[in-house]
Amino acid sequence: MILCIADVLDSPTLTALRNELATDELYVDGRKTAGWHAREVKRNEQADAGSAEVQRWRERVGECIRRHPLFQMAARPARMTPVRFSRYQQGMHYGNHVDDPVMGGEQSVRTDLSFTLFLESPETYDGGELVTDTTAGEQRYKLPAGSMILYPSSTLHRVEPVTRGQRLAAIGWVQSQVRDPGAREILFDLDTARRQLFEREGKSREFDLISKSLANLQRLWIEI
Repeated sequence: MILCIADVLDSPTLTALRNELATDELYVDGRKTAGWHAREVKRNEQADAGSAEVQRWRERVGECIRRHPLFQMAARPARMTPVRFSRYQQGMHYGNHVDDPVMGGEQSVRTDLSFTLFLESPETYDGGELVTDTTAGEQRYKLPAGSMILYPSSTLHRVEPVTRGQRLAAIGWVQSQVRDPGAREILFDLDTARRQLFEREGKSREFDLISKSLANLQRLWIEI
């Protein structure tokens, strides 16, 4: 399941974050955090995680993601890596690759899900689309600032070259409480249906039955 989530960050937060990340001295070569094979196709920059201001924003943005209700429903997160801020200036790109199955060093995370949170408005830069290679063919994503795409980490994907302006994004990885992607999608659909039913009809017998099934399926599938 690939899901686009709007309004993860509001406009004042985006403006403050972009201003904080505007200093060139904050960035290092993105290949420093790439695996040996991905290093061959990765051409971008990342905000230095050792910077105090970058660390503060990593925590703030991570908290905004974690508390978003749609993210919680879709990801059912057990653990999450600290976010990274990546920047693509003109000519930069990231070729086809699949994310490493485990990340995080001492705090290891099994990467069930990956996310990209777009921080620049799409009209301010050309190129820079996230392209996923799926059974339905290639899908291209260039979302409004503050919106996020959540997708399986097993997906082959790339970032197209930027030809004008700059692409700024927050990226990260999630270990889900529910390892199986098919099971996660079933839980997401059931949770969505029961919430819509409650909004339309309030608490009902049908709502209670769906809630019961949702809870019992979680008992079967959740790993803690």
